[in-house]
Amino acid sequence: MQEIAKTLIIIGGVLITFGIVLFFIPKIPFLGRLPGDIYVQRKNFTFYFPLATSLLVSLLLSLAWRLFSRR
Repeated sequence: MQEIAKTLIIIGGVLITFGIVLFFIPKIPFLGRLPGDIYVQRKNFTFYFPLATSLLVSLLLSLAWRLFSRR
């Protein structure tokens, strides 16, 4: 029973953290508009691929994972 409680607490913490991140991401002015992001706009078509933003977020998450997983 305690293992289920610990798992639910961890899942709740992850969801709260994810919600906070989603709340503050639109307030970061440069995120999604970095020089390596691909943006093509035509008459009836728009394509956006945030390549540089994806790499930056991946790097930051990898660093955070590495720092917090050293137990």
